[in-house]
Amino acid sequence: MTKQIKLRIYPDGIVQAEVEGVKGKKCTNYISIIENLLEAKVADSEYTSEYYEEEVIENYEEDNITLKEGI
Repeated sequence: MTKQIKLRIYPDGIVQAEVEGVKGKKCTNYISIIENLLEAKVADSEYTSEYYEEEVIENYEEDNITLKEGI
């Protein structure tokens, strides 16, 4: 899933932000980014189910083997 920050700005000036596509506690790293962009401070936080999931990092290694005839 693509990482996204969704912002909703209400008529009264309240901003609701949601981070999607970031699993685990890494999503909280985006709080300071949002605060800096909006020149505001977070008043309240709620965590989605992604916060409680573990990030899975997959490593792929390829072995390239060249075969020569006559060996």
